[in-house]
Amino acid sequence: MQLDPAGFRLSAHDTLPSTNTEALALARRGETGPLWVTARQQTSGRGRRGNAWISTPGNLYATLLICEPAAPENAPQLSFVAALAVHDAIVDRAAALREKLALKWPNDVLCGGQKLAGILIESETIEARLAVAIGIGVNCMHHPVETAYPATDLATAGAAVSAEDLFFALSGAMARRLAQWQRGAGFQSIRADWLDRAAGMGGEMRVRLPKNREFVGRAEALDDRGQLLLRLADGTLQTITAGDVFPIAASERT
Repeated sequence: MQLDPAGFRLSAHDTLPSTNTEALALARRGETGPLWVTARQQTSGRGRRGNAWISTPGNLYATLLICEPAAPENAPQLSFVAALAVHDAIVDRAAALREKLALKWPNDVLCGGQKLAGILIESETIEARLAVAIGIGVNCMHHPVETAYPATDLATAGAAVSAEDLFFALSGAMARRLAQWQRGAGFQSIRADWLDRAAGMGGEMRVRLPKNREFVGRAEALDDRGQLLLRLADGTLQTITAGDVFPIAASERT
C-alpha cells in the first residue's frame, strides 16, 4: 500500500473491472478509507445510469473511498466537491486550458463544450456505516466517439498530461476541496465556486430522467442542496435531483 501526495493511502493496479467496484468491495471487507484505488485500465468501467465507460490505458481511472464522510443527505454533494477538484487539477497541470474548462451539472467537466471528465458517486451502507466511492474518469490521451454528448481529451485539446501526473495534482486538490466542504457545513462555499465555473446555467436545457421521462426548460439556478431548478415553458419551476443534461442550441428551439 502506498501513500499519495496528499497523504491518503493508495492502492494502484494495472487492471481492474472497475475502481468503484474494487473500492466498495474493500469497504465490505472492513476498509474505512480514505483510500484511493487507481487502475491503468478497467475491463468493466461504467458511468452514470449503468452507461459503459471506455477504459483503455492512457486515461485516468481513480476512485476515492471514504466512510462516513457526512450525514447521508449530504453525501450527494460530493459530486460538486469532486468536480471542482478535477477542474483544479487540470488547471494545475494544463493552465492554458483554463478558459475552455467548465462544469456541467451534475458531474461532468467540459473542455470547449465537450466532455473531458465524468464523476460517478456510489454508496453502500455496510454494518451501519456509509461507504462512498467517488469515481473519477478523465480523458487524458484518448476519448470515445459517437457518444450522446460530444467528448474530447487533454491531448486533443493541446495538453500532454499523463494520467499519473494528473492524479498527483488531483489527490492534493481533492484533499483541499474536502477540507473546504467540511462534511457538508461548507457546501455553500463549494456551491458558489461550482457556479463560477458552470456551463449552461441560464440557458435552455433538455433533462432526461429514468423511465424515459424528459423535461425541457431554462436552467434557472441550483438550490441550497445542489438540485437543478428548471423553469418550464408553462412557467412552473421543476426541481431536478439527478438526470442527463443536454444544452439546446438556438436552432433546436421552437
